[in-house]
Amino acid sequence: MTRGKVTILGINGHIGHHVAKAFVAAGWQVTGFGRANRHPVAGAEFVSGDADSVADMRAAIGDSQVVVNALNLPYHQWDRGRMEAQTARVIEAMGAGGKTLLFPGNIYNYGHASRVLTPDLQQEPPTPRGEIRKRVEAMFRHAAQHDDMQVIILRAGDFFGPESSGDWFDLVILREAAKRRAAIPGRRGVGHSWAYLPDLGRAFEKLAWHRKELAAFENFHFAGDYVTPEQLTTAIVAAAPVPLKVSSFPWIILSVLGLTNPIMREVSKMGYLWQKPMALEDTRLDAILGPDFGTPFGEAIAATVQPYFAMQSMAA
Repeated sequence: MTRGKVTILGINGHIGHHVAKAFVAAGWQVTGFGRANRHPVAGAEFVSGDADSVADMRAAIGDSQVVVNALNLPYHQWDRGRMEAQTARVIEAMGAGGKTLLFPGNIYNYGHASRVLTPDLQQEPPTPRGEIRKRVEAMFRHAAQHDDMQVIILRAGDFFGPESSGDWFDLVILREAAKRRAAIPGRRGVGHSWAYLPDLGRAFEKLAWHRKELAAFENFHFAGDYVTPEQLTTAIVAAAPVPLKVSSFPWIILSVLGLTNPIMREVSKMGYLWQKPMALEDTRLDAILGPDFGTPFGEAIAATVQPYFAMQSMAA
């Protein structure tokens, strides 16, 4: 007997892939939705469709009582109302029937004056990108209050983990792994919030399982791993199978790359997230997840780092 049916919108992405694996492992009947089955998940059924089509998404959702909205537009295409339009399509596709929608939030909604981010903290985004995320969450809150649906937001820091690309490890930290080099972003001594994707996927499943105990709209904060650049460096060096030359990543490079790369241009505007301490905290979520929930940081970094060297046939 399964735990229930869940549809993952955007199963090919960072979140979608790991969420799908977590739900399969927990015994759910999983349907994944995307344009193509680029990253198949064993035990999950795949339905091809276009996220621009409400009908396609509605067909993939079917009679699933839980839906994970892991869709995400390319980083530089959030503006001009496109993110809000995608959100409106997902809400419409959910329809009636009391379904539960889970959505991955981030910390863009909060200003750099906030050192500890709790779910009840007032959202004061300092950037246009943060304002977009705040508007999207307001749309979900409105849907939960006025439509026949439940919405659960799970907020987390920057993603890392195995089977992940286009993230900080891929684009910056281990971009020159073949040369045995690592570049560590961040300000010395200042913590940064990270979310290990397999753990985050399991957290989504836990919230889905406990959904009937929760309100129509919920906002949870996933603490993940809050570490300084020095702590990150120590873990990476310990995990790498070869000696590494480690340096600090100069943020100005993103601005230079942004002259021709629109994604890097947008990333460079979020530098405050690396300059100020912003830690996620949530005692309610901690209680739901239970003690010793997360993977130890060293183990998580090892699972993330080692494939980069295996791919380069560099293992000692």
